[in-house]
Amino acid sequence: MPNLLVRSLSHITSACLLLLLTACAEAPAQSLATLADSPSSTSSNQPEPAAAPEKLSFADWRALLRSDAIAAGIDPALFDRAFAGVSPNPDVLVADSSQPEFTRPVWEYLDGAVSPLRVARGQSLLLQHGNTLARIEQRYGVDRETLVAVWGLESNFGSNIGTHNVIRSLATLAYEGRRQVFWRSQLLAVLQILQHGDITPQRLVGSWAGAMGQTQFMPTTYNEHAVDFDGDGRRDLWNSSADALASAAHYLQASGWQKGQPWGYEVRLPQAFDYSLADPEVRRSLAEWTALGVAAVTPPAQHLASETMATLLLPAGHRGPAFLLLSNFRSILKYNNSTSYALAIGLLSDGLRGGEGVRAAWPREERQLGRSERIELQELLAQNGLKPGPADGIIGANTRKAVRAFQLQLGWPADGYPTQELLVRLRAPL
Repeated sequence: MPNLLVRSLSHITSACLLLLLTACAEAPAQSLATLADSPSSTSSNQPEPAAAPEKLSFADWRALLRSDAIAAGIDPALFDRAFAGVSPNPDVLVADSSQPEFTRPVWEYLDGAVSPLRVARGQSLLLQHGNTLARIEQRYGVDRETLVAVWGLESNFGSNIGTHNVIRSLATLAYEGRRQVFWRSQLLAVLQILQHGDITPQRLVGSWAGAMGQTQFMPTTYNEHAVDFDGDGRRDLWNSSADALASAAHYLQASGWQKGQPWGYEVRLPQAFDYSLADPEVRRSLAEWTALGVAAVTPPAQHLASETMATLLLPAGHRGPAFLLLSNFRSILKYNNSTSYALAIGLLSDGLRGGEGVRAAWPREERQLGRSERIELQELLAQNGLKPGPADGIIGANTRKAVRAFQLQLGWPADGYPTQELLVRLRAPL
């Protein structure tokens, strides 16, 4: 699913701005704790606190939304058809707030994402849709293997586009979910899609979060990047593979895709390598990486200039495989801001070309830190004065920097990768 939180909010139309402004005023208010009824709280000359506003009912909230949508140009009859019988979906709120204790290691994710079955299916579809893919390549400059890889990961080549009523999902999130302003903007965008005539309300299905079609576009991204490639007058990402693939190509092109350049490739690192260089903020030319002893496991088929810039990725720390990443990897991250996802797209596209897959062994014996352990790790790093950022269980750039700093204190390889061994060492006094 395209990564939209920043991009979509920056491209909201002036009509949508009206909804965003009203969202702040109309978002359901949370209950405030009332003061205890005691002499100290009633005899003061201070004015009594105002009563917290009551939370709007869904019907009242929908009525306000309807007024704003009509003011933004949405047809009243269309709004009524789209919202007929719609009520909040508790399952969507559960999905929005879910934070699983354990996440799959990157190698387990890749095992499924780049399975032999998926590679074989993708290769078959490359042949089946060869003419269409050739025309998409010519227009947008994105290679067909990458597009089919996106197709495979987003919807299993169109076979799993979601079953949630998109209006109901987005209305639920806009009414009482997190980031209500964002979800409200997505609701307006969906109504614009319906008004454009691309789909009917009855067929408007997607993920619990409102991602739609064979390439799982969010509504604002749909309005900006979806294209009618098959020429039938509608941008139909649900039923037209040509529209879906071309729309993905259009999005990647807009995200800075470099024609004829790979996403990256697997490399071998020399003995006594400085693992702190495996940092997304450290960009060096291929010539500089070569001078440091970084060598391609299998040289990419495309010719790459020595001044081409790249970053080094160690997705499982220094015990696992290493990859040099080029600018197209960053374009994939704009589609979905997950390193594991972008790596899966790259490796699946290589597999579709007949590549052999990752050659180095993954550290499969290592158990991943659970969420509570990641929070503890961040708290302990902070107690050691290493500034990992908020203790939220998310291993971001600040946490990795703090991990590297602690690894350097211990004289360990400073790869920034949190492990059980590191957590145990943090629990013990230095």
